[in-house]
Amino acid sequence: MEVINTNLEGLLLLNPDVHEDQRGYFLETFSKENYKDLGIKDNFVQDNLSKSIKGTLRGLHYQLESPQAKLVRVVRGKVFDVAVDVRSGSDTFGKHFSVILDDLTNNQLYIPKGFAHGFCVISEEAIFEYKCSDYYVPDDQLGLIWNDPLLEIDWPIENPLISLKDQKLPSLSSIKSILLPKF
Repeated sequence: MEVINTNLEGLLLLNPDVHEDQRGYFLETFSKENYKDLGIKDNFVQDNLSKSIKGTLRGLHYQLESPQAKLVRVVRGKVFDVAVDVRSGSDTFGKHFSVILDDLTNNQLYIPKGFAHGFCVISEEAIFEYKCSDYYVPDDQLGLIWNDPLLEIDWPIENPLISLKDQKLPSLSSIKSILLPKF
């Protein structure tokens, strides 16, 4: 597996080994021991899957009291995936990393605790899968508004399909006053 360090400490882009032949392909999407050897020591306790149509934007979400590390990938389709550093005291607080995840490269993104995460669908539809290191706690879900100019995210979409809840998320400048834990 190829591991690529990003511009944000702890955030890793993973390109798994894909074994192809005339029948199709096989790849290992997760092995606790192998990922531990890569420095990913989280105990993943919950798997989630979403199906979304083109133009859907989900995020940017994080949990404060029950933070989650995530291992994300696309099972079908293509998404523009984004992680934003919201770790208090981090040299890269408010900075983001973006990447195309798709079912052709089968790449994955490891997102450690302390990052807001979101994606938008750029194929006709996408099935998005992610492992989480803690359980989803509805009352603990926080986020950032997707189009905050301070984040400088160059989304490949102008008018996304977005939930009412996500339309009301705050800007980065307003969460700076929240005491975010160091991870």
